[in-house]
Amino acid sequence: MHDYFTCYKILVTTAMANEEFNPNRAIPDNGNYFGIPLSPEEAALVLISAPWDATMAVRAGSSYAPDAIIEASRHVDFFEPMAPYSWRKGIATAPIDYSIQDMSHRLRADAVRVIKVHDDLGSSAFDHLVYERSLRRVNEASDVVNENIYEQSKEWLQKGKIVGLVGGDQSVAYGHIRAVGEKYGSIGLLHIDSNLDLREAHQGFEHSHASVMYNVLRDVPAVESLVAVGVRAFTPEEWERAEGDSRVKLFTGQSIWARHFEGVNWSTIVDEIIAALPENIYISLDVDGLTIECSPHTGALVAGGLRFPEVVYLMGKIVDSGRRIVGFDLSEVVPDVDDKTDAMIAARMLYNMCSMALKNHPAPNVL
Repeated sequence: MHDYFTCYKILVTTAMANEEFNPNRAIPDNGNYFGIPLSPEEAALVLISAPWDATMAVRAGSSYAPDAIIEASRHVDFFEPMAPYSWRKGIATAPIDYSIQDMSHRLRADAVRVIKVHDDLGSSAFDHLVYERSLRRVNEASDVVNENIYEQSKEWLQKGKIVGLVGGDQSVAYGHIRAVGEKYGSIGLLHIDSNLDLREAHQGFEHSHASVMYNVLRDVPAVESLVAVGVRAFTPEEWERAEGDSRVKLFTGQSIWARHFEGVNWSTIVDEIIAALPENIYISLDVDGLTIECSPHTGALVAGGLRFPEVVYLMGKIVDSGRRIVGFDLSEVVPDVDDKTDAMIAARMLYNMCSMALKNHPAPNVL
């Protein structure tokens, strides 16, 4: 028998589902991104979530991002001039697996112990004693999380949906990129980030947020090109790895700003970026790829970055070129209790990513 609160929730949910969705009114608080009352089966685009950030080296907290972005997304206005009314094809929210978040929080102490030993900053004899076990627990859990994301993504891709992923840290993109690559056979990866993420097993973590693109290039043969835009922090080894891999094309933050200073406009640079991409494109967007005012609490603050309108313009021009956005992820958002900047800007960016992905999708309107 249902208790009072369960019955009330069922009644409210049913009422919202039966009421015509109207983005001109206040958006309902129904636990869905943008308050859109559609099931994944009904929508053309499905958003899955990965509240995981166990291996973050500087500042954890992105495991709370999906919930914070869902709340902030209720305040996003729906009309996007570069992709008007794309939302009518449907954006749905897949159920969030909170066991991922529980595991992330439970293993954070193990991850911190491993990081301390690697950095040799205040590590104790006990830290060293249990290092191997702590590292193994985190690595095994990371495998479980990425397999979970892979299976979720694969399920909806097989049903013909566009699938977007909301992290968590960027390590969770690995499982999603695997699934999208298998679905389409050949994809180009547009990587917007402050870092190259080409480190091998950073700090011992096999699925580190700093290793995700190394893992993707090693394990996902469908990725025919990786176009990194706005990257501006890299180790010598990462730089050499990128320079030695014909699949990798760099548009560093330093080169973009230098060309701006020399009078080259963003439109010209965007044309060059698009020319390096194939027909099917996956966008992996770490918010620290943007300027700092867009994500002041993220775990990896690096001066510089792309401005919000530049990223929106880039995505719009990709779609206008006839290319398709076949998958995407948004990661590294660290929400703050008092300052809603990170979540609000991330929600707006997520909406733009959804809108651009849906623009050329042949699905009929369902709203």
